Amino acid sequence: MADAKVIPFDDDRSRGSGTGGASGGAVPPPARRRGTGGRRPGAAEPAPVREVRPLPVPDTGEPSDAAAAADGGDGGLERRIAGGLAFLRRRLTGEYEVDDFGYDAELTDQVLMSLLRPVYENYFRVEVKGVENIPAEGGALIVANHSGTLPLDGLMMQVAVHDHHPADRHLRLLAADLVFVLPVVNELARKLGHTLACAEDAERLLAQGELVGVMPEGFKGIGKPFGERYKLQRFGRGGFVSTALRQGAPIIPCSIVGAEEIYPMIGNSKTLARLLGFPYFPLTPTFPWLGPLGAVPLPTKWTIQFGEPIPTDGYAPEAAEDPMLMFNLTDQVREQIQHTLYKLLVQRRSVFF
Repeated sequence: MADAKVIPFDDDRSRGSGTGGASGGAVPPPARRRGTGGRRPGAAEPAPVREVRPLPVPDTGEPSDAAAAADGGDGGLERRIAGGLAFLRRRLTGEYEVDDFGYDAELTDQVLMSLLRPVYENYFRVEVKGVENIPAEGGALIVANHSGTLPLDGLMMQVAVHDHHPADRHLRLLAADLVFVLPVVNELARKLGHTLACAEDAERLLAQGELVGVMPEGFKGIGKPFGERYKLQRFGRGGFVSTALRQGAPIIPCSIVGAEEIYPMIGNSKTLARLLGFPYFPLTPTFPWLGPLGAVPLPTKWTIQFGEPIPTDGYAPEAAEDPMLMFNLTDQVREQIQHTLYKLLVQRRSVFF
């Protein structure tokens, strides 16, 4: 495999009554017996037949047995099975759609997010803050810090937007070219909506009104030593800012706490990295010493906070070519992310709780 190269912007039913039948539960009077057509002389006048009504059932707020059976019983199970079979039929016959970048919305919603969600909710127990800062529609650029040796932070950020945003938005992540040369990983990344971290793809997505995510630190951030955790690396020359300026898209800073400790990187085997064509080869307290078991991340507690948007639609079109403006906006985004990281670290009780 050739040495990995980064081409980012930067250099690097209603309830049933349960009582009675369809006519309201009333018991009809007994039918008149056929006979001679009259009463015996001197017989007493028959007593009137009273209408019997069922006792009212108190409303406990719980669904009736019929409703429960319809929702969670055999009927609900049958619907789920039918939906699953229909999904499989569409996959086998090719009756599904992907966009120009390879994004498969149906597969992402029904399968891939279902696989990532247990890790998000039960393993890393991610807490999300400020999701209301993400606009309900239109293009926007989310800029986040990058860490953790393996890029799990980007996937968790994608689940956070997918599951918590009130407008059900989908985050399209920009990734380094290394992602798209790895077998299996390449296909999964495309299906999830990821694309190459280059200005052309980012501008196309923003122009289509998509929500785009970028981590400008790149390999410098994800592969930094454990001793430099939560210290942001350089954001490059601010290419993501110029992309946002060209499209007039707001920039949303995002700070992620918890990813730094999942694989504490205490060393880097540069020789193995060169042989494998990787930007680094991490050495952690468990990997490679414990073999495959050492590749299991530590169950840290995560917090993802989306900051207030930085608007860019007020600038002139030629502002995207102003290096000083790009530098200032890049520094503003970086400082906002770093400040929020420090604040979240002070509020954190423990790495694991």
